[in-house]
Amino acid sequence: MSNKPVAGTGGERYVPYSERTGEQSLVYFTRDLSAEGLRKAFAKVNQNITGKVSIKLHTGEPHGPNIIPRPWVEALVKNDLPDASIIETNTYYEGGRYTTEEHRKTLEVNGWTFCPVDITDADGTAPLPVKGGKWFTEMMMGKNILNYDSLFVLTHFKGHAMGGFGGSAKNIGIGCADGRIGKGMIHTAEGSDDLWSIAEEELMERMMESAKAVVDHFGKNISFVNVLRNMSVSCDCEGVAAAPVVTPNIGILASLDILAVDQASVDLVYALNENDRHALSERIESRHGFRQLTYMKELGMGNDKYRLIDLDNGEKEITAADAVRGVVPFKAE
Repeated sequence: MSNKPVAGTGGERYVPYSERTGEQSLVYFTRDLSAEGLRKAFAKVNQNITGKVSIKLHTGEPHGPNIIPRPWVEALVKNDLPDASIIETNTYYEGGRYTTEEHRKTLEVNGWTFCPVDITDADGTAPLPVKGGKWFTEMMMGKNILNYDSLFVLTHFKGHAMGGFGGSAKNIGIGCADGRIGKGMIHTAEGSDDLWSIAEEELMERMMESAKAVVDHFGKNISFVNVLRNMSVSCDCEGVAAAPVVTPNIGILASLDILAVDQASVDLVYALNENDRHALSERIESRHGFRQLTYMKELGMGNDKYRLIDLDNGEKEITAADAVRGVVPFKAE
């Protein structure tokens, strides 16, 4: 009998809010998709971002059309985090960020030149423990992650070809794992020649265990902002080949709870009318993406219930339906 862990089930089913149990976390929301909106959201979750600060950001493949606008991040860094460094790792696939040399060229092409960018696996790897995981006891990360006291996770929320969606957990679960060993541990079955041999629920669980290693490492000195804009069903790792955006822009979410911010992001998508959400919801369901959320809860990473606080209207509590009321169909900028 095999001792291999068994992946969970149910990752293709959206769990309505009424069926969730447990405590509630705070999630802040603004419809203001601008540099000012990003700074307003960050201000609600910046209290423990101290010491030597890192910003985990998907900086994109060359000329990627959907990444968080560089001027927004530049304004945040210059006004709120003047000594921070963006952190990245090299990719597991060949492309514009596969080697450190190629990655640095892509950073210049995409305009990430206004603050230091630390490719954390350029100088090697370091293990972070995975507490309570069933797939891993440790995850290999870019070594330089150990040089920082705090981590601000700034995420472009969107679809993903394998994960269904990419939120804060995917941003750090894949994005902090080093480009060869760590990402290989997540994506490739031991002894397989297929780099992408792990899929669906097992992949979600492996990503979440990697994300847990990062969250546990930083403790209270970590916070999360998800930007729900230009939400293609494709990840930013697909660059100019990303599928056209058809999902409406929604806004920006911020929380100290990684599960709550990703769950709220999904909830806002599912609060859209069926025509507007169809492409993204089909991508999430067909890849069993909800397993990211249920497994984070099983791992004790946060709450899937939350109070949604509207920063645009006196910080009153609203529902996901309230948040997307008045959202208009996507129109390319």
